Amino acid sequence: MLKVSITGPESTGKSTLSERLAQHYNTVWVPEYARTYIGNLGSHYTLADIEAIAAGQLALEQQLEPQANTLLFADTDMLVLRIWSEHAFGHCPNWIQEKLKQQEYNLYLLMGVDLPWEPDPQREHPHLRQYFYDWYKSELQQLGARYVEISGLQDARFELAVQHVEALLHEHHLR
Repeated sequence: MLKVSITGPESTGKSTLSERLAQHYNTVWVPEYARTYIGNLGSHYTLADIEAIAAGQLALEQQLEPQANTLLFADTDMLVLRIWSEHAFGHCPNWIQEKLKQQEYNLYLLMGVDLPWEPDPQREHPHLRQYFYDWYKSELQQLGARYVEISGLQDARFELAVQHVEALLHEHHLR
């Protein structure tokens, strides 16, 4: 099984691309657990909520992984939770950082900030997208992760993502 994380700042098309790639490859994708969690919260989130979201994201991925065929696409990962936690609260719980180091994604698709911002009650930082993008890129480099930058309009993003996923499949002799 090859695992691909779609990561990056808010409002960059992560969910759209995750779902579209899963449909294209006839497999499953792991939605962003935070959307449901925050939607049901009814108040401002705390560090404990971020920890619950991280645990929920991990559990959801574990639950969906057996349904995947060759590829699993994840709409978010522990990198998102680490950056969110550090930005909002000035630190990240050690266990999330450990889970981040243990992640086994074969490829990260780092979503660019060149799409227009789409307002959403759960989104917080329209003016900081480039700042967060640079932070994600730096963290991926520090982790030594295999990543590619994805930009352009939705169709261009999809085509670029497919090219990189196809290369990954060929590399592992699955195509």
